[in-house]
Amino acid sequence: MPSPARSRLRLPRGRAADAALASGLFLVVGLGTLRSLIGAREEPWAVTAANWVLIAVACGALYFSSRRPVAAASVAALATAVYYVTSAYDGPLLLAVVVALFLVAAAGRLHAAVVIAALCLIGTALGTIRGNGDVNQVALFMLTGWFVAMITLGGLRHSHLARARETEERAATQERLRIARELHDVVGHHLSLINVQSTAALRRLTKDPAAGADQATEALGAVKDASREALRELRATLGVLREAGEAAPTAPAPGLGRLGELTDAAGAAGLAVTVHRTGDTGPLPVEADLAAYRIVQESLTNVARHARATRADIHLDGDGGRLTVTVTDDGRGPAADLARTGPPGSGITGMRERARALGGDLTAGPAPGGGFSVRATLPLARTTATEEPRR
Repeated sequence: MPSPARSRLRLPRGRAADAALASGLFLVVGLGTLRSLIGAREEPWAVTAANWVLIAVACGALYFSSRRPVAAASVAALATAVYYVTSAYDGPLLLAVVVALFLVAAAGRLHAAVVIAALCLIGTALGTIRGNGDVNQVALFMLTGWFVAMITLGGLRHSHLARARETEERAATQERLRIARELHDVVGHHLSLINVQSTAALRRLTKDPAAGADQATEALGAVKDASREALRELRATLGVLREAGEAAPTAPAPGLGRLGELTDAAGAAGLAVTVHRTGDTGPLPVEADLAAYRIVQESLTNVARHARATRADIHLDGDGGRLTVTVTDDGRGPAADLARTGPPGSGITGMRERARALGGDLTAGPAPGGGFSVRATLPLARTTATEEPRR
């Protein structure tokens, strides 16, 4: 049994939509002009045939309206003008001009639509002044109203589509920034651990190859684990860019439930990490859980890369409405300078943007008792994920 989505009627798009519009309009105008082919003759057959050619040209011009809206409207207006001057039968060909003006305005060419409409009204007014009994002042006023209405509707549609494109582009930009932060966190954290471990292994092997073999083996094992984890997270992060039809990543999204992996990796790098939990710290909304994990990950990365620390403390404090994440270390390196000048990358900036994206905040700087401290406050309301970042 076909699904409702597949059985739903789909409107034509692209060239097919242009052809349907031109054909449908020709059918409507043709039905309204059938009296020129039947009944008593008011004009020679040659003139009637020529006027039907003009009908076909005016309606057929709309086939090109999506690619050349101004040219299509100009041709439709010119063919319509010639038709009404030469034909003895008053048909509804003016519909072609009305539709063409809407399409020109919908394409964002408002000035061109106004110029074409004005020329049509001027020509009609001149015909009325010269004694054309088919169009009086009331009909001219109504025709002006039709032109104004169609141009206005076309302009509104153009504005709506422009806003939709702007919203889509903004969402794409935000997604690119999110992916960039994910890549920075994943690659920076694991490569820092790999660098620390490989440097330690080389130092031990250089100083005492025999005695340091076991320690070097342990360090290289940590390098292997860190590289494997980096590749796995990299594949999961880049999975959002996969082509349609590709399988989605099956690995769970990073969160505080995987905090032990970070502490184990940091411990293998020689950093003693202790986790302290107070209050209600779970379960968390997906956005807050991921942000908290990435903030802890980036903080430990900075500790390993810059601080020359021996230990770090992670404090998680939740009160049901928000989660406070604090990472402190006893480092003696240049980590304190990062809060003032910033690192070459975007670590602290990225953490701060993650917190602000959820409606929270993040501070980073020297701790009162020495070392460095990162403190983030993350609201846990799910609606905050869609709010604009505060500046």
